Amino acid sequence: MSSYGIWLSAAGMRVNDHRQTVLANNMANADTNGFKRDLAVIRERRVESLARPGGFGLTHPLLDGLAGGVDIRPTHYSFAQGSIETTGRALDVAIQGDGFFEVRNGEETRYTRNGSFTINRQGELVLTSGDGRWRVLDESGGPIQLEPNAGPVSISHDGTIRQGNAVAGTIRMMTTADKQSLRKVGETLFDLVRGEMVAIQGRLVPRAVEKSNFDVMQGLASMIETTRAYQMNATMIRLQDGVTDRAINTVGRMV
Repeated sequence: MSSYGIWLSAAGMRVNDHRQTVLANNMANADTNGFKRDLAVIRERRVESLARPGGFGLTHPLLDGLAGGVDIRPTHYSFAQGSIETTGRALDVAIQGDGFFEVRNGEETRYTRNGSFTINRQGELVLTSGDGRWRVLDESGGPIQLEPNAGPVSISHDGTIRQGNAVAGTIRMMTTADKQSLRKVGETLFDLVRGEMVAIQGRLVPRAVEKSNFDVMQGLASMIETTRAYQMNATMIRLQDGVTDRAINTVGRMV
């Protein structure tokens, strides 16, 4: 039974180490525009005889009634709205509510909530991050082309881009019914792994960006809690190891 408890405590250490890794990544991106925080998903692990009843064919009435510890599940993302911060930059725009910007680099299409844009050497509207490789797409699915000397650029609430008195295009907004079908691929970009993206009429906030939806203070509290849980499981392992040692070297000799 002591060794069983050691395995349970070891599983607890593994889970809390995973939680710390997820929290550290969130903390590192607390100031990243459009960042969506990761969620460490954990579930109760069933004992082996119940999880795979046809596996070993071994059961025990006492052990089968115990918990099987905890296990790590695939990380999910929180798509809650981040705070909107006014920047005053004409090419910055934040999404209010549902939706993603659609961007493309060569044949790769990705989706992002990061609305910090700039203009590359070809006059195309691109993401500021990613070395200008990701072109922002318009309603037709093509890049948005701007003229270097055709006047100031402005973006309206519906995504219409004007340069001087001319309309240069309208930013394409996309969404999906299953947000967990999106997978992070770095640089605040998401790739769709199943299902489909559909065009929507989103609402934008000009001259602003959406900040990370990670709450730093709550994250610090969670890191302290996770560290204590990790240390507690480590202490339990030492205690159970000591019990096992005494059972073998002290009680065993007396018998």
